[in-house]
Amino acid sequence: MNEPDAYDPLTSLLDQDEVVYFLADAFATEDAGRISHAMGTVARARGMGRIATQTGLSREQLYRTLSGEGNPTLRTLLTVLKALGVSLSVRVAR
Repeated sequence: MNEPDAYDPLTSLLDQDEVVYFLADAFATEDAGRISHAMGTVARARGMGRIATQTGLSREQLYRTLSGEGNPTLRTLLTVLKALGVSLSVRVAR
């Protein structure tokens, strides 16, 4: 019997709604490492070279910053999110 394929976020993150859901889930954890890693996963799905070109950052810097150990600056975070076609919003904490 064939095993079902494991979920691969890189293939589903080509859909913008999936990207929003995936990143929102990461931001909901309030874990900087998880957020960075999730952004890196989306950037890899979209093409790290393309994201590097759009942001003016090097691929190496993006890979390092958008890892689970990365800690992007606010400027980098906003720049990468824009390149991914999403933005942050603010609401009252609950």
